[in-house]
Amino acid sequence: YHVLGLSLNLEKIQFSLDNPVTPISVCSQPCLEGQAKKLIEGESCCWHCFNCTMYEFVNASDENNCKPCPLFQLPNQNHTECIPVPEMYIQPDSILAIGAMAFASAGVLITSIVIIVFVIYGDTPIVRASGRELSYVLLSGVFLCYACTFIFMLKPTDSVCGLQRFCLGFCFAIIYSALLTKTNRITRIFKAGSTNKRPAFISPRSQLIICFIAVFVQVLVTLLWCMMSPPRAFNHWIQREDNFLVCAASINASYMIAFAYPILLIMVCTVYACLTRKMPEAFNESKHIGFTMYTTCIIWLAFVPIYFSTANNVQLRITTTAMSISLSATVALIFLYFPKIYIILLRPERNVRQAISQNAKKVPPVKAHVPPPCQKKEAGTQSEVVYPTEFAYHEKLKNMSECGVITHRISASTQTCKEPVNSLDGSANASRGVSQDTQQYGWNGPKQDIPDITL
Repeated sequence: YHVLGLSLNLEKIQFSLDNPVTPISVCSQPCLEGQAKKLIEGESCCWHCFNCTMYEFVNASDENNCKPCPLFQLPNQNHTECIPVPEMYIQPDSILAIGAMAFASAGVLITSIVIIVFVIYGDTPIVRASGRELSYVLLSGVFLCYACTFIFMLKPTDSVCGLQRFCLGFCFAIIYSALLTKTNRITRIFKAGSTNKRPAFISPRSQLIICFIAVFVQVLVTLLWCMMSPPRAFNHWIQREDNFLVCAASINASYMIAFAYPILLIMVCTVYACLTRKMPEAFNESKHIGFTMYTTCIIWLAFVPIYFSTANNVQLRITTTAMSISLSATVALIFLYFPKIYIILLRPERNVRQAISQNAKKVPPVKAHVPPPCQKKEAGTQSEVVYPTEFAYHEKLKNMSECGVITHRISASTQTCKEPVNSLDGSANASRGVSQDTQQYGWNGPKQDIPDITL
């Protein structure tokens, strides 16, 4: 200090031998940011500093009190003002989102490859035997299942929430409606093998109509659901500092409405898969459908408890839902299409009618009987019952049995042959089967479903 020519060097002054620091001559230091002052009783210039709580701040105009932040706001880092709580939703760069989208991307790529292969080799026996039309419908459902993952990773809005509702049940309805149509067709054809009636609605066009009607039920359910409870995005507060922007249907059991009809289809498909599990392998993919349905049931039995147990972790719940959808699509892709792709690309020698028909040997063989003209059969003799893999083939055998060529079911009664026939259609080409003859009976099914049986 310099006063009237005098100078004072405080650094050279030693106030205490133990502590040479210049003593402070005030009773209270200024408070830090985020601290309020509490005046000492009886002292107007002395106070104590104390910290505000987690949800309080200190106003610059009133340093003596901590004030709470309004609802949906939190104090800043210094507790000097309140700011809105930032919205949280699944970010595309989060670990959960990256894992789900990577899995879905691989599924989209593989599904696209399968579709391309089926288009290129669409006229080969193995593709035609699987039913090309329903196969394309089912593949489109698998593709949509993988695409749903990307929709779930978008920032929730009213439009996105509506799209999630629609996609969630629609993709499953496509897959399991196609599978149900296939298994129902297989069951009806084999049941008709022992009757005199040709099963109705087994042509490709009829199958597509049945499948689309089943899918339309899901569309109708979704539309009614949206009309009664419009989709919306809102802020979900699990805790005061957690502001999750979510779709309303993702925080309660509303999504079960979208799953209700597909779950019904899954149950019916599983029942049909059990009924057709012993069918010949030459007839479509009944066993593969069975494996698909059993595995799908396991996935969804595991998903339901996980879904309801993650109510407090919205991001994990959404990711789990997306992964379950992708896993269901992957199961269908692996069991239904990978064996066919393997044969088409790596074993082309097996992609012929003769190779596909060899599996029909598991069916009891058809016994040929060529009696002499007007010869009576002995009582008590009966040929084995055959359940051919095509209804037209069954009808052909039945018609020929009337002429004494083949006895499909021979009763104990006496049968007289009108005229002798030594071979199918009177030619030496009977060993080729009846694949050419079935075209005369208006059969619209795939030719390769008919096994080659030597008579």
